[in-house]
Amino acid sequence: MKEKIDAIQAEALARIAAADDARTLEEARVGILGKKGTLTEVSAGMRDVPKEQKAEIGQLLNASRSAITAALETKQSALQDAADAQALAGIDATLPARPVHHGSLHPLTLIRHQALEVLRRMGFALADGPEIEDEFHCFDALNTPADHPARNEKDTFYFDSGKLLRTHTSSVQIRTMENQAPPIRIIAPGSAYRRDEIDATHLSVFNQLEGLYVDRDVSLGDLKGTLEYFFREMFGSETEVRFRPHFFPFTEPSFEIDVKLHAKGQAPKWIEVAGCGMVDPAVFESIDAGRKDDAFSPEKVTGFAFGMGLDRLAMIRWGIKDIRLLIENDVRFLRQFA
Repeated sequence: MKEKIDAIQAEALARIAAADDARTLEEARVGILGKKGTLTEVSAGMRDVPKEQKAEIGQLLNASRSAITAALETKQSALQDAADAQALAGIDATLPARPVHHGSLHPLTLIRHQALEVLRRMGFALADGPEIEDEFHCFDALNTPADHPARNEKDTFYFDSGKLLRTHTSSVQIRTMENQAPPIRIIAPGSAYRRDEIDATHLSVFNQLEGLYVDRDVSLGDLKGTLEYFFREMFGSETEVRFRPHFFPFTEPSFEIDVKLHAKGQAPKWIEVAGCGMVDPAVFESIDAGRKDDAFSPEKVTGFAFGMGLDRLAMIRWGIKDIRLLIENDVRFLRQFA
């Protein structure tokens, strides 16, 4: 038995040394250590070995198996090194590697995170709602009359079912008030859709951020102070902000907010970034009618609402001249934010 094991080991080592490719080496491994391999068959004969010799023969078998396994691993490593060397033939491995370009978050994601961080520090909580809306939550509940231009098919994307792609995230404010009593202080970021002509400052799909604060004795001064603080936290303490009287069906009084844009190579100019105002009592009355209570009675509460385009905030934050750059996925543009 000892002589047989020694002979198998010697033959196996010679066969492994002669293997010149991975396939030949694998055939040698199977022929020696496989289920029907030569060493495996000898191991099966251990049951016929006299009891007093079992320990010695067992040690010999284990030593032989270890030697053959080590030889297989060494040969496999040598074959792999040879294959690698052949693959690298003619290549100068000492040349510097190509630089790895690091990615970053999209500028719209960056500005969204920054805006939410500022507003959450001010006590606003996140709220969400569907992008496919009905006319009640998008228009009726917001005191928007049936003949308002925003409800025209030329301005809004309608489905055959009568539903529509929300034109603003104000619908989230309505849904929140339907399910929650004052005090309410929420922000609703998300996509909005309008049939706008696409140009340097308009897109048909844009990213909006709206806010709502309802409580006792909320004033216009609270609104103005909140938004001035917000924009100066976003763009710096020297940021110029102006409020212009405007009209929105769901707020009274209402204002549009402009921030001065300083784009490289252009003269500074005012750009509209937000609309805001005190919540119209008609909106509160509509909410109470749906809730069947007086939680939002104009005699008890007041509130303010605001909405802004995150795309335009990004333009101001980084001096971007054309809003279309934010959706074109031009790597040369996006690389500036890495």
